[in-house]
Amino acid sequence: MGVERIDARFKALKAEGRAGLIPFITAGDPTREFASDLLKALPEAGADLIELGMPFSDPMADGPAIQASSLRALKAHMKLQGVLDTVAGFRKGDRQTPIILMGYCNPVFTYGVERFCKAAAAAGVDGLIIVDLPPEEEDELKPYSDSAGLALIRLVAPTTDDARLKRVIQGTAGFVYFISITGITGTKSFRVEDILPSLERLRHATDLPRAVGFGIRTPEHAAAVARIADAVVVGSAIVGEIARGLDEKGAPRNGTKDKVIAFVRSLAGAVRGAREKAVAR
Repeated sequence: MGVERIDARFKALKAEGRAGLIPFITAGDPTREFASDLLKALPEAGADLIELGMPFSDPMADGPAIQASSLRALKAHMKLQGVLDTVAGFRKGDRQTPIILMGYCNPVFTYGVERFCKAAAAAGVDGLIIVDLPPEEEDELKPYSDSAGLALIRLVAPTTDDARLKRVIQGTAGFVYFISITGITGTKSFRVEDILPSLERLRHATDLPRAVGFGIRTPEHAAAVARIADAVVVGSAIVGEIARGLDEKGAPRNGTKDKVIAFVRSLAGAVRGAREKAVAR
């Protein structure tokens, strides 16, 4: 279904009058089985869309928490084919929740771009975020992602000027991912008043939904963003919960998945109730 599944989910969220929650986990972190089981549990915990990381040895746009998750997954021998197999396994039980793969050019280009896009679509992937692929080089991927029906989702930073914003929007489908802070993930927090002007600028630039990520660590953060954006992306905080549940050998302790799911539930509850509380005030 690809981009159509993403569009349908945002249409449903709009009809409900609320923002969506997009949790991020890394495929294979800390083991293939654990990550696969966690992935399958996320929709029931309140995930509206899911961002699934493709492990890479040099995730330069990510902060320490997600870098560590990628390295744990690689240590567990998770490769790109394993990521696709994980999505295919998820799709056996869930045909509704959109999945977006996030990663870097190197694994995709090594796999083969056209081959990857076809395989991703066949597995049930709906969109791609390739963080180190600039719009000027999108022709190396976009014809194949478009042909496979995959949404190529772009990042917009606070520093993106109007000319570049127009170029970025032209190649974007599904939703626009706004980075709430400058720098890498998981290292700083945001202030709502700082991102409001940028979100308003995005609203005038495109009809696509606006998702906000980076720096969102608590249910309170998530609720604040949910009042002004169409979706809230939480990554480092969730991955951090996984890391805290590992033993000295890097294996998940009993109850780790339950603790992660409980945290996602708290985020989902905050996101779902955010606009109701705003109106009540």
